[in-house]
Amino acid sequence: MYFLNEEEKLYLHKSLIPESRDMYIDYNLRGWNWNQPPLEPIYDIKLGVAETANNYCSSNRDLYLQKVMKKKFKANDKMLEGSLLHKTLMKFITSAKKELYINGIKEVEYDNLFNLDSNIISELIGSYYFNNTSKEKLIKKIEKIWGFESQRVKFRMQEVLSSQPYIDVDALIHQVIPIVVEQKLNGSFIGLSSYLSTDAINFSEPMIVDTKFGKEKEFYKLSVTGYALVMESLFSFPVNLGCLVYPGFKNKRILIKRDLFIITDELRQKFIEQRDEKMRMIYEDIDPGIANNCYKICPFYDECN
Repeated sequence: MYFLNEEEKLYLHKSLIPESRDMYIDYNLRGWNWNQPPLEPIYDIKLGVAETANNYCSSNRDLYLQKVMKKKFKANDKMLEGSLLHKTLMKFITSAKKELYINGIKEVEYDNLFNLDSNIISELIGSYYFNNTSKEKLIKKIEKIWGFESQRVKFRMQEVLSSQPYIDVDALIHQVIPIVVEQKLNGSFIGLSSYLSTDAINFSEPMIVDTKFGKEKEFYKLSVTGYALVMESLFSFPVNLGCLVYPGFKNKRILIKRDLFIITDELRQKFIEQRDEKMRMIYEDIDPGIANNCYKICPFYDECN
């Protein structure tokens, strides 16, 4: 999911990266400017990146119910499935790296590399309880994701090993799987949680990657923007690029759409405005009211209706 195809790489290196270098980003909207407005938090409230960026509920009453009214919710099957498939991706990346470190390059046997066994499936599914989704259907999706990622990593390995016969395992892994999954970040400098996790950071094509198993939403770009601001606040280097990955399953195949974009002033300003607006709602105990377009799979649907 995290590796670009050749057309996407060409678009990235010939268009987005040069454009992002030439584009002026307001210095005040860089994460390292966290100690003064507009990034400096107004309220002493810590929000997650998703809590700040999400706009599933158009009035944000879902966040009000959670943070002010202290209402608990039970994740529906769609939410649980998305969490499980994210966990599958993370498990594959970490397992693949571990397998290569343990076996080394000389012991690599492509036929048996990165196999998905029943223990891994049991570990992935074990903690989830689904009401209306069959376990067999979920296992098939896990197998498809694992097989897809396995083939791509094997191909990338063959490419590197064919051109670098003396490469060592650590350098091989860095070139083949230049991905950090679930990177832990402290967002407290810009008023966010101290315990944030990104889906992935791709260091070969420097960008923050967020994977969404579902329909495209414009506000998903704000989540990537939030992580970019946090990284800038912590490491003081510019983070200009983001990528949203939308995997789908159709006719026994995985289909993938990637949305590569520049993290612009507009996105940065929008994220900060939403942070301040939602913090104010919580701090001042403002009930924003029921949204006009409630969706029935919202975990708070019964609470509002």
